Amino acid sequence: MHALDLVDVRKSFTLHLQGGLLLPVVAGVNFAVRRGTCVALAGPSGTGKSSILKMIFGSYRCDGGRILIRDGDRTIDIATAAPRTIMALRQRAMAYVSQFLRAAPRVAAIDVVAEALDRTAPDEARRHAAALLRRLNIPERLMAVPPATFSGGEQQRVNIARGILPDRPVLLLDEPTASLDSENRSVVIDLVNEKKQRGVAVVATIHDEEVRDAIADQVIDVAGFAAAT
Repeated sequence: MHALDLVDVRKSFTLHLQGGLLLPVVAGVNFAVRRGTCVALAGPSGTGKSSILKMIFGSYRCDGGRILIRDGDRTIDIATAAPRTIMALRQRAMAYVSQFLRAAPRVAAIDVVAEALDRTAPDEARRHAAALLRRLNIPERLMAVPPATFSGGEQQRVNIARGILPDRPVLLLDEPTASLDSENRSVVIDLVNEKKQRGVAVVATIHDEEVRDAIADQVIDVAGFAAAT
């Protein structure tokens, strides 16, 4: 059974500052993701990889097509779902690691991560968060510090921990290892493969071919979905 299906999805952007110019991005996006597998989206920058992830997560509305996600015994079309339905799906069915960490100022790194377990007792959530941060080589002394002061690689590891910590059936990864060294890339590879072993369906954009080969069961060239201009 597929955890996620994209059927004839298309997306364009309207450039209002340029007289309403329509900028096509992708069209005819068709792929499915089974539980316990990873689909990697490949292709040059600007071909729409991140846009596809954002449409799945509901941050972007697609112009047409269907984005079907399994939610328990139901199938929900994210393309037409109400905003409150999408918000609920994000809490129970989808996790997302974006390219950049966005966190409230003055919130400690451990709490930024623990907030992802919003239905877990605070002390237990912080224990799980600390264990994952240790695995991602964040020193104990930094866990109580707001991540805005961290290096780019440290911020991304906090970002990864926050997205990977929740146990949700669909995991979206947008260039998760782009700013990481080889040691931490290996940790992320292990974490993603462990998620797959637990039946999570993963969609990832990854430029690093070594990482892609280590986690992907299928690679899709997004250039094949290029919309006609």
